[in-house]
Amino acid sequence: AGGRARVFKREGFTFDAGPTVITAPYLLEELYEALGERLDDHLELMPVDPFYRVRFDDGTVFDYVGDEERILEQIAKISPEDVEGYKRLAEQSSKIFEIGYQQLADAPFDTLSEMLRVVPAMVRLKSYKTVYGMVSDYIKDERLRQAFTFQPLLVGGSPFRTSSIYLLIHWLERKWGVHFARGGTAAIVSGLSDLLARHDVPIELNSPVTRIEVEDGVAVAVETGDGQRHPCSMVVSNADPSVVYTKLIDKVHRKRHTDKSVARRTQSMSLFVMYFGTNKIYEELKHHTIVLGPRYEGLLNDIFKKRTLSTDCSLYLHAPCRSDASLAPPGHDSFYVLSPVPNQLSGIDWEKEAPRYMDQIIDRLEETVMPNLREHLGPHFSVDPRYFEGELRSRDGAAFGIEPTLKQSAYFRYHNKSEDVDGLYFVGASTHPGAGMPGVLCSAKVLERVVPRPEIHVPLRDTMSKLAL
Repeated sequence: AGGRARVFKREGFTFDAGPTVITAPYLLEELYEALGERLDDHLELMPVDPFYRVRFDDGTVFDYVGDEERILEQIAKISPEDVEGYKRLAEQSSKIFEIGYQQLADAPFDTLSEMLRVVPAMVRLKSYKTVYGMVSDYIKDERLRQAFTFQPLLVGGSPFRTSSIYLLIHWLERKWGVHFARGGTAAIVSGLSDLLARHDVPIELNSPVTRIEVEDGVAVAVETGDGQRHPCSMVVSNADPSVVYTKLIDKVHRKRHTDKSVARRTQSMSLFVMYFGTNKIYEELKHHTIVLGPRYEGLLNDIFKKRTLSTDCSLYLHAPCRSDASLAPPGHDSFYVLSPVPNQLSGIDWEKEAPRYMDQIIDRLEETVMPNLREHLGPHFSVDPRYFEGELRSRDGAAFGIEPTLKQSAYFRYHNKSEDVDGLYFVGASTHPGAGMPGVLCSAKVLERVVPRPEIHVPLRDTMSKLAL
């Protein structure tokens, strides 16, 4: 259970496989409240402080925090002249958040009229600018520009290509903070699985869907790899729509999402992720550390435009034991480190490159934030674009669905209600509003608005069982 949010266990170490930055915790609370329960009775969400420690290539450190007084102090240490600029940037981020998140994040965008309704507001907010472009209007120091523009990478986008509407992430973090679940993200997955089980909703695992059966333009059944056929009145898919349309639905039923139209969409970058334990505790590390390399725009152009594997890298290092020491054996530490890399359209031979790239990442960690790492390295393994393309069935091995550019946002993302097949609905990273835990949960709130309500006389248990399929 969990998909990208699954868990790996090795030699007493627990590794969260996927998302570890939890923002907008009220969205998780709502899931429990919808079934008459309280999240606090089952999960403990712990605030993380600082949100991120950013280490620039010159060795300068910036602690990204939510408290305004503290973040202004951090800015003043690096570039006093940018303090006032940040205040204006924060005000702009707040305005974007008010429109882009509070008003639009859970609003359907399945019709052009719904999109046209918000165009004036998006123009006023300068959504045509990129994240980096807008931040640069307010911040002059290049290091601080990087510190306030890396967030789109957490949802699969380059700050040089992603709409400035995604600056709402900054204010979202400021408003609700960054959290981590005791027991790791896997605790959230098991908590939700248990929640469904308590309400008699069956979950079938290890049964990959191989076909969605369509009759007269209506989804009528789902077929799985073990040969089973599940008749249904509707299908809700949280899989990658690019794969669902091209691999699971016969061409004759697809007038809008043909193979050619799907191929025209640009997919997000992929990731190389190394999971590892150590036989010592790196106490100086914070829960989330961003290790920026010598190049910023150049590296991102290599990843998103040139699709080449660079000799330098920027890294996100996750040290969950800072919040929950139980995720490693006593006296040990548990980590994962990820590096954005090109998706599978690059043609990179990962069978050959993966071991070399892992060495490159270890070298980078040793020279920056984890000295003598090799001497203390315990169990370690990695995943790369092959994992996302194969096991997770993401088109081109994209780690975050389609890329969050302006031309692939809101109405221009995959719609929650299929235009090709009646009774087929989508939820997840490639639908509005996008990837990341808040985005995916908000897409579920959009779905709630577009899926027809079941007939009153149908027992709740039967209805939920059908939806769970």
